[in-house]
Amino acid sequence: MPQIHLRAEAGDYAPAVLLPGDPNRATRIAERFDGGLEAARQVTSHRALYGYTGTYHGRPVSVQTTGMGTPSLSIVVEELLRLGARRLIRVGTCGGIGHGIRTGDLVVATAAAPADGATRAYLADEPYAPSADFGLVRELVDAATARGITPHVGQVCTVDLFYNPDPGFFGRMRERGILAVEMETSALYYLASRASAAGEDVRAATILTVSDVISGEATSEETYLPLDELERAVDRMIDLGLEAAIAGS
Repeated sequence: MPQIHLRAEAGDYAPAVLLPGDPNRATRIAERFDGGLEAARQVTSHRALYGYTGTYHGRPVSVQTTGMGTPSLSIVVEELLRLGARRLIRVGTCGGIGHGIRTGDLVVATAAAPADGATRAYLADEPYAPSADFGLVRELVDAATARGITPHVGQVCTVDLFYNPDPGFFGRMRERGILAVEMETSALYYLASRASAAGEDVRAATILTVSDVISGEATSEETYLPLDELERAVDRMIDLGLEAAIAGS
């Protein structure tokens, strides 16, 4: 039976799926599949939630747009899990807040503080720490290290607001050791952990490009990477995500 939003059925997606928020980034990822975009199969374009399936270095892989924020991601991931997705890697951008983090750096998220509404709704406001799969985290870090890249590895915070009106929020997060803020990871980690607890071999991890740095001295608008530099940094991240997605498959 086709899923309501993805308009897809079992077998349409590979077990390994990359999850960008941006539909244009999903197409950009599919262009890296074996044979390029022409050889990839577009699974869905409904609501601009572009999804593609193909192979990378001969191994099956898919990419699926999640949209922006945990409400949209939650719909997409719930349906992907019903369709057999098992290795879920978010590839996105973030605002760096940790000490020493610069624009263009990479962050691999070991856990995500759930400061968003969707994850809190899943949890009924009970305490919980949404965490990544250690094996996938290690594969992302190893893929980066093999290319001479040292990513920042640690906790991020998932938020609902890009333009946060609370001037002290980022400072408080920094004091708690949060490396970056973004808008999807906590729900992804919760849903993967829920499936794993139910006996399914579902794993999730997130790798992020730092698009801007948020501090007491500068805002997102003042530090946001020029688009050409951001695209180059994102392309590097995508390559690492694809390598981790097919590792061991």
